[in-house]
Amino acid sequence: MTSRSTDYNGSPSGNEAQEPKKGAFTRFLDTVEWLGNLLPHPITLFAIFCGVILVASGIAGYFEVSVADPRPEGAPGRAADGMIQVISLLNAEGLSRIVSSLVTNFTGFAPLGTVLVALLGVGIAEHSGLLSATMRALVMNASKRMVTVTIVFAGIVSNTASELGYVVLIPLAAMIFHSLGRHPLAGLAAAFAGVSGGYSANLLLGTVDPLLSGITQTAARIIDPDYVVGPEVNWYFMFVSTFVISALGAFVTEKIVEPKLGKYHKDDAAVDLDAADMGKVTAAEKRALKGAGLAALVVSALLALTIVPENGILRHPVTGAVSGSPFLQGIVVFIFVFFAIPGYVYGRMMGTMKSDRDVIDAMSKSMGSMGMYIVLVFFAAQFVAFFSWTNFGTVIAVQGATFLQSVGLTGPVLMLCFILLCGFINLMIGSASAQWAVTAPIFVPMLMLVGYAPEAIQAAYRIGDSTTNIITPMMSYFGLIMAVAARYQKNMGIGTLMAMMLPYSIVFMVGWSALFYLWVFVFGLPVGPGAATFYSGL
Repeated sequence: MTSRSTDYNGSPSGNEAQEPKKGAFTRFLDTVEWLGNLLPHPITLFAIFCGVILVASGIAGYFEVSVADPRPEGAPGRAADGMIQVISLLNAEGLSRIVSSLVTNFTGFAPLGTVLVALLGVGIAEHSGLLSATMRALVMNASKRMVTVTIVFAGIVSNTASELGYVVLIPLAAMIFHSLGRHPLAGLAAAFAGVSGGYSANLLLGTVDPLLSGITQTAARIIDPDYVVGPEVNWYFMFVSTFVISALGAFVTEKIVEPKLGKYHKDDAAVDLDAADMGKVTAAEKRALKGAGLAALVVSALLALTIVPENGILRHPVTGAVSGSPFLQGIVVFIFVFFAIPGYVYGRMMGTMKSDRDVIDAMSKSMGSMGMYIVLVFFAAQFVAFFSWTNFGTVIAVQGATFLQSVGLTGPVLMLCFILLCGFINLMIGSASAQWAVTAPIFVPMLMLVGYAPEAIQAAYRIGDSTTNIITPMMSYFGLIMAVAARYQKNMGIGTLMAMMLPYSIVFMVGWSALFYLWVFVFGLPVGPGAATFYSGL
C-alpha cells in the first residue's frame, strides 16, 4: 500500500504510485518526534534526574571537584576558603539530609502554593462560565476585517484560564472562519498560534507567572541567597508582547497560511459543517457579562486605592514605593480576587452559582485538575533541592560563565543563543514548568555571572519556550488540535499540521526576539515592575 502526499487542501500531489520523498525539514521533524517519544514522562524524568544527581555528586565529591567562588569576600553564602566544592549526597550525611527534608522540599517549593492559590480564583471564573462567555463574545463580535487579529489576541488572553483556549477557542475559530467563507484550518491555525505560540504573553498575570518566577527565584539564590523574583517581574514586557504577537499572528495567517491553504472545499470535511454549533453569546450571557465587568471595575478601583495614592496602605512601608511593596509581594492574592469576584457575580446572574457550595465545587474542580502538576512538583522539588545542595549549579555556572567570557559570547548574541536553545529543548520537553525546572538551575546562575538579571533571563526563556510549542508533537494538546483539524480535513496528518504552523513559529521567534533586543539592549526598559535588567550583585 502506497502513501499519498497531500497539499494543504488535502488534494493528492505528485505521482500517487511512488513513495514521496521527504524534505530536510520533514526529516528533522520526524527525528524530533522520534527523540521526544524516547523520553519518559516528565515525572519519571525528574525521578531519574534525582538518581543521576546522587551518583554524580558521589563521584564529584570523591574527586574533590571545585571552582573558585566568584563572590567577593563578606558576601552572603561565600565559601570561607574561597572555593566552592561539590558536596556528595551519596553518604550517610547526605542520606540523612534527604530523608529529613523530603517533605519540606515539596511543601516549600516556591511555585506550588502560588499557582494553587491563583488557580482557585481562576477556577471560579472558569466554572461559572465567565471565561468561556468572554472569549466567545470577544471573537463573535469582531468585525470581518478584525476577526483574525481578534482570534489570535483572544488565544493569548485565554492562557489565563489554562486549557480553555484549546478546548473552546480553537474549535470556535475554525467554525467562524468557515462561516465567513474562509478556510477553517486558517482559523484553527490563528487560534492555535495565539493560545500556544503566544503562551507566555498576556495582559494580566496568570498562573504561569508565579509558576516560573518561583523556579527562577530558587535558581537565582544559588548565586544570591537573598534574591527575590516576584510573579510580576515580566509583566511590562509580556503586556506589550500580547499586541506584537497578535499582529504577527494575523499577518502570518492572512499573508502566508491562508493563501497557501487556498479555497476550502466542503467535500474535504469529515463532518456536516452546516450543523456545527457556533456557540453564540445569548442575551442572558450578555447581561451577566455586564454585571461581571462592573464587578471587575469595582475590584480594580478598590485595589488601585491601596497602591496609587502616595499614602496607599499597600505601598512599601519604609520607602513608600511600589517596588518591593506588599502589593507586589502579594500579587497572587489579587489574581485570586480579580477572577473570583467577577466569576461569582457572573455565576449568580446566570444561575450557575446559586450557593456557596457551587463556589466550593468550582474551586475543588480546579484543584482536581492539578493532580498531575502536584505529583510533578514533588519530584521537581527534590531535583532542585538536590541540585542546590550538591553545589552543581554553582560549579557549572562558574565554569560556563568563564567559558562564555573566554570566547567573547556576551551581549545580544548570547541572549539570542539562549532563546534558540530554549526553543530547541522545548521540542522535546513540552511542559514549560518541567523544562524550566531542569534548565533554570544551570542557566540562571550562569547568565547572572555574565551580568544579566534573573528577571531578564526568565523573559528570554519564555520567548523560546512559547514559540516552538506549535510545531512539536510533545505539546500536551497536540493530539486535540489534530482531532479538531481532522473534522475539516479528512487527510490531515502530523506533518501537514506542523508545516502549517511552522511560519508562525519562525515569525514569532524572529519578531519576539527583536522586541526583546529593542526592549533590553536598545531602550534599556525594565521587563516588569521593579525588575532589573542587569545583575551587579557580585
